[in-house]
Amino acid sequence: MKKNQPNIIFILSDQHAFNVIGSYGNKIIRTPNLDKLACNGVSFDNVYTPAPICLPARMSLLTGKFPFRQSCWTNSDSLASDIPTMAHSLGAVGYNPSLIGRLHSIGPDQLHGYAKREVFDHCSDWYGGSDYSLGVLDKAQRPFKESILNSGPGQMSYEILDREVTNHTLNFLKKVSYEKEKGRNKPFALQVGFMLPHQPYVANQKLFEYYKNKVGPPRLKRSASGNNDWLDQWREQTGLNEIKEEDEIRARTAYYALVETLDNFIGSIMDTLEEYNLLDNTLIIYASDHGEQIGERDLWWKQTFYEESVKVPLIMSWKGVLPKNERRKQILNLVDLTATIIEAGQGMKLPFIDGKSFLNIAQDNNIKNKNETYSEFCMDGSLSWSKGKKPLLSRMVRYHDWKYVYYHGYDSQLFNLDLDPDEVNNLAGLKDYEKIEKKLKNKLLNEWNPIEIEDVINKKSFSKKILKAWAESVQPADKYKWETKVEDNWLS
Repeated sequence: MKKNQPNIIFILSDQHAFNVIGSYGNKIIRTPNLDKLACNGVSFDNVYTPAPICLPARMSLLTGKFPFRQSCWTNSDSLASDIPTMAHSLGAVGYNPSLIGRLHSIGPDQLHGYAKREVFDHCSDWYGGSDYSLGVLDKAQRPFKESILNSGPGQMSYEILDREVTNHTLNFLKKVSYEKEKGRNKPFALQVGFMLPHQPYVANQKLFEYYKNKVGPPRLKRSASGNNDWLDQWREQTGLNEIKEEDEIRARTAYYALVETLDNFIGSIMDTLEEYNLLDNTLIIYASDHGEQIGERDLWWKQTFYEESVKVPLIMSWKGVLPKNERRKQILNLVDLTATIIEAGQGMKLPFIDGKSFLNIAQDNNIKNKNETYSEFCMDGSLSWSKGKKPLLSRMVRYHDWKYVYYHGYDSQLFNLDLDPDEVNNLAGLKDYEKIEKKLKNKLLNEWNPIEIEDVINKKSFSKKILKAWAESVQPADKYKWETKVEDNWLS
């Protein structure tokens, strides 16, 4: 171990909209524990996910590389085992990096540098491997209309999984405290992976009743969305055109209740850190892998580049090192968080990564940065909800106040987020904005070539057919799969 290395606890949720946190300005949601963390640390207002979908976002967060640099775009793609990760970096300098809960890795490598895993994932280790069932909530966990229609008070497996993740985390911290009392004071590096508030939008009845009549319909309608033709196709494909306002309100209400449930789990972790005197020299980080649209613009889940989907919350607290109750406006990315954690832990620098540490920005708001970042979303037709359609190739660049979105073969989008924070006025194709659109398009396509990416995705699809057929036939053992029980899922 190196001198004065901190404890690191990184709490990563799934699909938490940055604007559904009290400290981020939401007046309805109750998130006292995240609010307290923000009060004791630094909150970041402009952090973007490298991909607005689970697996590639998480793999990029592990490596500090954008998806196209590691050919990992979809929820059926595997991250190559020879790519060093944040966990490898920390392990190389004396940490014993541990993971409790969600990783969402596909393939034989279910560690990617973690020395230890507990609780695991709800899904199979293998593409095409053993499936799981949520019973009456099947399809509600994926981007289908059923996720909004089958919503409300009740119970679903993801909450039970997160409860177990929380309990294992508390036990982990108690063991750390015991070791500390015995004079074995080795710093720890722990990632806690939660599923909430990912759909199904089904939540505890008491919490649901609290938010009922407090959470109204979405504020933004499709007519005021700076829309494009790909999004129209997406709504039709996933059944969103069939959703009624009463369904939206019910699902949104449940989502708020799930966020509060998540906050309660985080509160238990924070209380345990305090109880066992583990806050000194401990870097605490909270973030989500991507956002959630919760009905805004007649869109749900993620999979787009609107702020609700592509922007994530990030809160960092480190007693005596980071200031308290401060905010940062600089434009950053989760791949930058990778580099930041490595710098904080004095880990080995990962070669050829896109991420740049912003630890200095967290410490000092006067530090300037490039104020430019990227996100990408590609589909290959391999998953049930993509319905076998040709690959979607899309990418976003955020550059100061501007956001440009490129959909290969579809209309583009251009927004000025300072003048148009709701992304209502699509300026793409307008003569007055030709210069800035051309500049941003050139930036976006500089290294990211949609023709080459489409070729890679098409070639990978042949390999996936074999891998899927093999897993369906052989049914290889799932060493890191949490048991999902059908009977744990119900609607009141």
